[in-house]
Amino acid sequence: MSYSPIIQKTIEYIETNLHESLSLESIAEFAGFSKYHYHRVFQKEAGVTVSEYIRYRRIANAANMLLYTGEKIIDIAFYYRFETQESFTRSFKKYYKLPPGQYRRIMGKLTLQKEEVTLSNEEVLKGWHLSGSHPFNYKMGIDREIFHKGKGSGFLKAVKVETNGEFATMMQEFNAEKYLGKRLKLSGFLKSKAVDGFCGFWMRIDNTLGDVLQFDNMGNRPITGDTEWNYYSIVLDIPENSAVICFGVLLSGNGQVWIDELKFEEVDDSIPTTNLDFRGILLDEPINLSFEE
Repeated sequence: MSYSPIIQKTIEYIETNLHESLSLESIAEFAGFSKYHYHRVFQKEAGVTVSEYIRYRRIANAANMLLYTGEKIIDIAFYYRFETQESFTRSFKKYYKLPPGQYRRIMGKLTLQKEEVTLSNEEVLKGWHLSGSHPFNYKMGIDREIFHKGKGSGFLKAVKVETNGEFATMMQEFNAEKYLGKRLKLSGFLKSKAVDGFCGFWMRIDNTLGDVLQFDNMGNRPITGDTEWNYYSIVLDIPENSAVICFGVLLSGNGQVWIDELKFEEVDDSIPTTNLDFRGILLDEPINLSFEE
């Protein structure tokens, strides 16, 4: 059984209620599970406990407010449900290694300096490159104001889309040798704005001849329009004759998509593959050869 839809539904609920009181019991009830079962499912799927997820998302949003608003630190702490400024400071230092006040002073200056410097895509996103049908109509980069965790996220944005069907991807590729014969899961967080085509993660497994062995671009579960941060994953088998693993985020049409916290992990056969098997559309025999139907 895939729990991804349930996890996505509850993360959406959490994201829209970070400034409200959130408990494991209330979230599990929203998901329709017992709190013990939901706790296990969430941690297995997302890699962190529910309480840890809520804590670091509140801290990330607080970091954004420290840099881009003039709100008092104590007001930010109370808004994100910390009982005291001291408890907020302890939690904040765990993730950012600085107390909130120093973070505002030091990082605020650095952020302004970075925003004044224009860099090429290659310099901005080490290891990533832009591809697709019309990559010149899109832009990729780092967003230091919108992020899921840490200090920034990657983004892919349409600049000038001229016709339907245009798309671009920010992507990487690496050697498959380490994962031969294994099942690999790509997961991460994604946020979208005004996407009029679709967007999503994608992963492809190629052999030495460039033939596609496994592939998923979330085409059967596309993300469109405006969505808050949520968790998505792709699971593919890596056949023994695999050579290259390619992955990234795809944006078709207009809009913008942000990605953060991508990770790869080996999983067992209890985690279902998301491979899009195009062989299922093939007929056993040709039909309507006389064009009478």
